[in-house]
Amino acid sequence: MPELHLHTGSDAPKSTPSPTGGTNGGGSALRQLWGSHRRALIAFSSIIVLLIALDAWLFARRARYQDETVRLRSGMSDVERRRTDAILSSSENRLRVIVELARRQAQGDKDLHLTVSIDSGVMTLEREGALLREMPVQVGPERRVGTPPDTIHMVAPRGARTVERVLGEGDAWEIPTWVYGERGVAPPSERFVKGALGPAAIVLSGGSVIYAMPGVGPLNDSTYVLPGSVRARVEDIRAVVPNLKPGMTVYFY
Repeated sequence: MPELHLHTGSDAPKSTPSPTGGTNGGGSALRQLWGSHRRALIAFSSIIVLLIALDAWLFARRARYQDETVRLRSGMSDVERRRTDAILSSSENRLRVIVELARRQAQGDKDLHLTVSIDSGVMTLEREGALLREMPVQVGPERRVGTPPDTIHMVAPRGARTVERVLGEGDAWEIPTWVYGERGVAPPSERFVKGALGPAAIVLSGGSVIYAMPGVGPLNDSTYVLPGSVRARVEDIRAVVPNLKPGMTVYFY
């Protein structure tokens, strides 16, 4: 008679315990996760490493600037240090006063006017406190332009400006020489270009302009905003220009 072999539970294969007291099922799960999401995990790890490296670089730059500031101040006399601190404090306070004054003047102006919030990137057409149109805008960056020693420090306008001219698509605008330099193009002999500021534009006191992206000239680039000026959408410029005239106020804050 053939022998009968009984299999008990003790004969079944056992899971290999892990160092933490579990089984090797966790390891299999990790390998499966790695196999299924390998690219995503690598990308995520790369981003973390990049952020850590960026933080380290910024910390090193901050420490270097602090050391340079200390070195420069140590070479000043007490009078020079006090004078420098007073100038910096005065400049900051003056800018705050200008911005706040422009904001309050805009709120109390009963005539039709434009306001541009530099920090928010929003331009509004208002009259007597009523909002007639709200428009997103792009503010040109702060930059020193030109060729040394003939350079100009372009900054975003602040305070109250007045409209000097309102240009249409057929009107010419003299493109500054430094703009061609910024765009890496040699300036032509004739710098008056029709439509250089788009289908419509507003020329302000102080030289700043509010314009739309043109189809001709060096400003025809969606990635470039004229330093010290404001670029709006074509449809918004076309909508507000018929209501504007020289002498109107534009508030920047």
